[in-house]
Amino acid sequence: MPWLCLFIAGICEIGWPLGLKMIEVSPQHKVIYIILAAVSIVLSGYLLFIAQKSIPMGAAYAIWTGIGAAGAFIVGIVLFKDALSLMRITSVLLIILGVIGLKLSAH
Repeated sequence: MPWLCLFIAGICEIGWPLGLKMIEVSPQHKVIYIILAAVSIVLSGYLLFIAQKSIPMGAAYAIWTGIGAAGAFIVGIVLFKDALSLMRITSVLLIILGVIGLKLSAH
């Protein structure tokens, strides 16, 4: 259960930069996107708190931020046509490999 909480926390971590970006893209819906960002931050933090009861803090935090960073990177490319290069792909793959390594090495 703690790992599921941590994974969902990482997914929620994608919601707040998405909400902030959507304010720029669609300012007429600013309130909705501010709410999305705020709910994402609160839910993400709460689930991280729950996960850290069983998962070491350093590993939990690194995995949480890794999921959020890689997820935001992918969302940026898919939804907003962010730049894509071999170096950027390699870098995000290293983040993902680091997250997998931390999960596999956790006790």
